[in-house]
Amino acid sequence: MAFIGFLLVAAAIAAGAGVVLDNTGSAELVVFGTTVPGVTEQWHVFGSGAVVALVLFCGILLTVKGIARRLRARRDLRDLREEHEESITTLVAEKRRLERELAEARQAARAAAARPAGPAGPAGPAGPSGRSGPSGNTGPLPRREAAGAAQATRVAPKNPGSSPFFTWKD
Repeated sequence: MAFIGFLLVAAAIAAGAGVVLDNTGSAELVVFGTTVPGVTEQWHVFGSGAVVALVLFCGILLTVKGIARRLRARRDLRDLREEHEESITTLVAEKRRLERELAEARQAARAAAARPAGPAGPAGPAGPSGRSGPSGNTGPLPRREAAGAAQATRVAPKNPGSSPFFTWKD
């Protein structure tokens, strides 16, 4: 679009320069050494100039619109690239945070498993979870809490595509 506009501007400038340089008579329109038929009065020459000016204006308008469109597309593409890089950076930071949390959970699970058994049995005086029940008596935990405790000690699979609920042996 910008190229077509540039061509129209160049053609209008060439035609205007030809009219100005080649017209020595009062009512004759000569463009590049050729007399234009039907132009016998000065207002015809003026009308020809107006048409050339209109072509020049349309060419400039198309050129400006084409350049503005290209600049807008480049700006949008640059913004999309920056947004993409930001999202990748955010995802990488989130991945590192989750990896740290997983390593801490695994370390806590190993430390809990490596603790020696106390004098009152493997779970100590407060029961299997280390806490006492609602009335101060030791007893089993509610099912939801027991499931959460078991989940914290789960070992991650060695194979990246395997499930944490099953162990695969080759």
